[in-house]
Amino acid sequence: MLNLEQVRRALEAAGQSHILQFWPELGEEQRDRFLLELSQVDLAGLKEHCEGAAGAAASGSSRLDLPLEPVPPESIGSMKRSDSRSLAEWQNEGLLQISKNRVGVLLLAGGQGTRLGVQYPKGMYNVGLPSGKSLYQIQAERLRKIQELSDRKYGSKCTIPWYIMTSEFTLAPTEKFFNENNFFGLEPSNIIMFEQRMIPAVTFDGKVILQSKGKMAMAPDGNGGLYQALVDNEVLEDMKTRGVEYLHVYCVDNILVKMADPVFIGFCVSKGADCGAKVVEKTYPAEPVGVVCRVQGVSQVVEYSEILPETAELRGPEGELVYSAGNICNHFFTRAFLQEVAEKYEGQLKQHVAIKKVPFVDSCGNQVKPSKPNGIKMERFVFDVFPFSRSFVVFEVVREDEFSPLKNADGAAKDSPTTARNALLAQHRRWATAAGATLLDEHGNALPSPASVSAGDAPPAQFEISSLVSYFGEGLEDILKEKMLPTPFILEERNAKDLHAQQQIPAQ
Repeated sequence: MLNLEQVRRALEAAGQSHILQFWPELGEEQRDRFLLELSQVDLAGLKEHCEGAAGAAASGSSRLDLPLEPVPPESIGSMKRSDSRSLAEWQNEGLLQISKNRVGVLLLAGGQGTRLGVQYPKGMYNVGLPSGKSLYQIQAERLRKIQELSDRKYGSKCTIPWYIMTSEFTLAPTEKFFNENNFFGLEPSNIIMFEQRMIPAVTFDGKVILQSKGKMAMAPDGNGGLYQALVDNEVLEDMKTRGVEYLHVYCVDNILVKMADPVFIGFCVSKGADCGAKVVEKTYPAEPVGVVCRVQGVSQVVEYSEILPETAELRGPEGELVYSAGNICNHFFTRAFLQEVAEKYEGQLKQHVAIKKVPFVDSCGNQVKPSKPNGIKMERFVFDVFPFSRSFVVFEVVREDEFSPLKNADGAAKDSPTTARNALLAQHRRWATAAGATLLDEHGNALPSPASVSAGDAPPAQFEISSLVSYFGEGLEDILKEKMLPTPFILEERNAKDLHAQQQIPAQ
């Protein structure tokens, strides 16, 4: 740890002497904590970081006038457009790789959930399902189920390690939550939590913001901080020791995420890809979502704000959007590619500007909660490594099946607890109907089929299927065919066995 004089000189050189303005007012314990925090910051690079943040914020975003190209068809797979034989082959390949312990999943869970309005990690959030399950529990149970499906198909006893990237804000509560819930039935040694780096938030004139008299306002360095965190925490070494060759990376807030999706993994492996992205079709040209495409022959994500409106509106011969591949932060990487990124390219990842409301202490020592954005947080994005890929592929999935993020508090028009909950319940209702079940309302009347109900007409039926019963709708016909089920209803392992047993009883 650096001493006070070393820190003082480094801050003066960076033009950030104000960081120590309240030092005389701090107690001994506060001083020790503050010195430790300052020692962990890259003080040598602080001047460049602050000037770069202020300059980037001042310049704003610009439109790309470079020629864009869609991803070529030979690099694309699709749940909607690929033939059933290919989909089955990819699924079998994915399950095979899982059975051989070659697949890991990595969860990006370092964000604070500010827009959601909670003071705890987003993965702990309960969106109001009949079961009351959190996002973490839903994901853990999907992981258990896909391991079981792989074991059953290939006679294995496999493990998918779960790597969870947290931040200073989320590590301790996440560890506590998993402990309190007995790791949701998973083996604790196969859940590896690690922290990403934190970087200082900066004012528009390039000064580090003080959160309190003895603490800088710090923020995670974006989900693109993953690549440095893999090195800092020796995660790549852990993967190598376990024999993990392929990694499925996703964000914590997608309630519909298919953990270690065997179809996606199998597609990427079959194509010899080192890097892959799941996408959903954009619903309209100006939808605020990044687009996976090529710029001067290089695969990357272009932010919606960077695309000219006339480019976004281009359509193909059948009326489809030319640039329709919406990025959903759901990726495939080989371990070898991640190793190469860590060794060669991590320092080349570009920085992105996020303008935020950052609570601070003013020059008089008063705590201030700003009413409008006052600070800059610099971030890197996980998809910024796409240009370094030698074999990049895209896999298109159906939005209603695989993407419903939780970002905003209830009351927002989209991406709220209500929309996430409804998306999952609507999916489970589709599965139940496809399996031959009839769902009943509180009066015992049959609910109309999902196909005849327009989105937004009414809240979906309160019918929930545990991931321990079905990973993605498979195996339900033996349980639900010709069943009349009152709602609300939760299909758990226990009552699923009872319903299955009823199917086996011959009619008298």
